[in-house]
Amino acid sequence: MQNIDLGAMFNLHYFDNPKFEYWQLVTSMFMHGSIGHIFFNMLALYFFGTPIVQLYGKNKFLFFYFSAGIGASIIYLLERHFEFTGAVDALINLGSNKQEIYELFSPTKIYANEQLQTANSIYNMQMLGASGAVFGLLAAYGWNFPNSEIYLYFVLPIKAKYFIPVIVIADLISGITGQPLLSPVNTAYFAHVGGAVIGLIMAYFWKKNQYRMY
Repeated sequence: MQNIDLGAMFNLHYFDNPKFEYWQLVTSMFMHGSIGHIFFNMLALYFFGTPIVQLYGKNKFLFFYFSAGIGASIIYLLERHFEFTGAVDALINLGSNKQEIYELFSPTKIYANEQLQTANSIYNMQMLGASGAVFGLLAAYGWNFPNSEIYLYFVLPIKAKYFIPVIVIADLISGITGQPLLSPVNTAYFAHVGGAVIGLIMAYFWKKNQYRMY
């Protein structure tokens, strides 16, 4: 029996890659790269998700969670696409054609040319984890419980309305500069930011309209 590459099937690939499938927008949320990765995501899901479940109810919570996660993935793919097309266009301007460039793409190769390496890295990327959905929950928590205290390192109390914007802005800066601030290297920073934006928009309108799902 052949080994099945679950990552190739369920991790999120760049949508111009033949390995991309639409279901990966959902399945990638259940894939994690390490025990630590899943542990911290599930810890955040427990602490911030529990009050959101109590606030919205189970059905509404599930809709919110998956919407934030899928929205985060789409925003991340769009940002990757913007960077990818910029790199490919730069290579074309240097005299290459698109087919020649695509034939060079390989997950095992590293190129000295910065534009080619950028395009190659994005084309062969795999995103996994529930962090986009979790950041959506963080945004909803901060919007609905702004004065609740979050204990940084379980010691230092910081109000949610200060703590959550700081980590989202830090990831936005990291995404723009490529330099990690609060999240580790190889983090999909724009997925975090995208999830937070989707979560904040939903939380804002649900609180404003007192929307209920039956």
